[in-house]
Amino acid sequence: MSTTRDWGLHDPVPGPGTKLWAEPNHEHDMMSTRLLGFWLYMLSDSLVFAALFTAYEVLSFPMSFNGGPTPRDVASPIYGYGETIVLFASVFAYGMAMVNLKAAKVRGVMAWLTVSLAIGLVFIGMEVSELHGIAAAGGPAQRSGFLSIFWTVVAVHGLHLAIGLLWMFVMLVQVARKGFTLLVTYRLANLKVYWVYQGLIWTFVYTFVYLRGSI
Repeated sequence: MSTTRDWGLHDPVPGPGTKLWAEPNHEHDMMSTRLLGFWLYMLSDSLVFAALFTAYEVLSFPMSFNGGPTPRDVASPIYGYGETIVLFASVFAYGMAMVNLKAAKVRGVMAWLTVSLAIGLVFIGMEVSELHGIAAAGGPAQRSGFLSIFWTVVAVHGLHLAIGLLWMFVMLVQVARKGFTLLVTYRLANLKVYWVYQGLIWTFVYTFVYLRGSI
């Protein structure tokens, strides 16, 4: 006798009795299971950034400058602080989208997603402008070992943000077309984890690259 398996392609709209988040009595819920799995996946990114920060520490000494710009020359703590405010504003906006998701407000989710996406694009624009200015001032990545790791750390984080912004755009389309189905809800929650994580990584970038580099 054959059995029909659900390979995760069925995407129903949650019914009145569906529990996505745990109630105050801390019962098991489906959302926690999905988020735990995604957090485990994000641990691989932690290893990548740990390796990058280690390489930055090794290459941030005078022997790696090759007569080129030093950390103080390329790392502006004031400009980096502006980037920090912008990125955290985008993270806050996404948090507001999740508040509206729990209240099942489609328009609220779409509005805050749009705000978060727009602010995130501003951050990407600031990073591109910063790197362009450093290259124009004689600091391209191939100039020295230090500049290579500086560009790599900033660019890899920027690439992660670009992926998150593309994901955010896709979720805007899915929310508009499907509403809050189970899979859409899971994806929004996982994107929240991803976006908050990128804000956390940026605090390390700002601390080790911008603040420490300006000393």
